[in-house]
Parts: sequence; C-alpha cells; structure tokens
Amino acid sequence: MRYLVIFFLCAFMAGTASAQTDSVQHIQRLEIKKKKRITISKGDSSIKVIIDTLIMHDRAYLEFFGKKDVDLQIKNAFIPKRAYIAGTDGKNNASDMTITARFKELGSLYVYASGRDAFNGTKTFPNGNGGTVVFNYLNDGIAPQQESSKEDHYLEIATKGGGLVGNAKADIDNIFSRIGSGGRPLGQLPQGQIYSGSPGKNGKSEIKEVNGF
Repeated sequence: MRYLVIFFLCAFMAGTASAQTDSVQHIQRLEIKKKKRITISKGDSSIKVIIDTLIMHDRAYLEFFGKKDVDLQIKNAFIPKRAYIAGTDGKNNASDMTITARFKELGSLYVYASGRDAFNGTKTFPNGNGGTVVFNYLNDGIAPQQESSKEDHYLEIATKGGGLVGNAKADIDNIFSRIGSGGRPLGQLPQGQIYSGSPGKNGKSEIKEVNGF
C-alpha cells in the first residue's frame, strides 16, 4: 500500500510539472484601441494563444516578448484599418510564429518577425536573426493579398535579419566624434566597442489557405 501511494504521488507531481511548462492562454475577447500596444510576456518561451475575437483599431500593436515560438490562433479577427503583430525572444532574435486567423474584416496587417539591431551602449546582444512565419488564413473568411499596400485586405510579413543598416564608415565616424570629448570617450560602449558585428540571418515566411483550426 505504501508503494502504491508513493507511485500515485510521483505521478501527480509529474503531471503538475508538465502543466506548468505548457504555456497556453485562451482569451475570449481582446480589443486594442487606436495606437495602443498590448504585450504578452508571461509564460514560457514557447506560447500558444487562442483568441476568440480580436479587434485591432488603427495602428494597434500586439507584441510577443521573450518568446522563441508563438502559436497564435484567432477565431475571428476584425482589423478595419492598419494593425501590427510582432514577436521577439528579448535578445534581438525574432520569434518563430505560426498564425492561424479567420478575417472578418481586414484593412491591412503587418507581421514583424525581423531581427532587431544591436545598439552598443544600451544593449550587448548581437544583431538578431529573422524568424520563420507560417500564416494560415481560413477560407471561410477574407483572403489577404500582398500585391498592393494601398488596397484593402493587405498582408505584409517582414523576416529580415537585424544589423543591415550599419556600416563601417558610420562606425568610424562615431569613434572620431567621441575622441577629444574629454574623459573616457568610449567608456559608455560595451567593452569599448563601436561596431555591432555581423548582420543577423534572414528568416522566411509562408502564407497558406486552410479549412479550419
């Protein structure tokens, strides 16, 4: 009997640990007002978010922070004008994202899974890699188009690597601008470095029509 109790106790603890590592959030209704930002950062580095109704007003922003992998399911999406969805692991790399959505209304949606730039002096992480994005849209809703950003139903996905805007000349100019300023001109830079390193790797994206979730 004693060994049987220990067995069930161990099984219960194992089940509890598994539940704690699984990060799933179910949101019945989420409305993001004009120019407002909602950031989802709680939970594990891999997260699944199910939203029954998502309403994003003009220039509304939904961001996943500290997430390596994001599985976002939107049962009904209402995006009348322009909105943004982005994901990052918090270390300049973009999140890998699988987004499945039924568009009830779609002006334009921009998905940002680009690597972020390394900003020496404030951040020490290298230039980030772009993410892998799979975007599934349900065929019983609006089908997005990628041809013209000036037309309705526009969908754009960015997956470029970070650090593409920096160059050696700008770094050298930055060094010379600091020399002669007195004190320790390079003291505010991590390890006295100016150059942020090699650019991050580009990611990739895919858009598919699906029958259901």
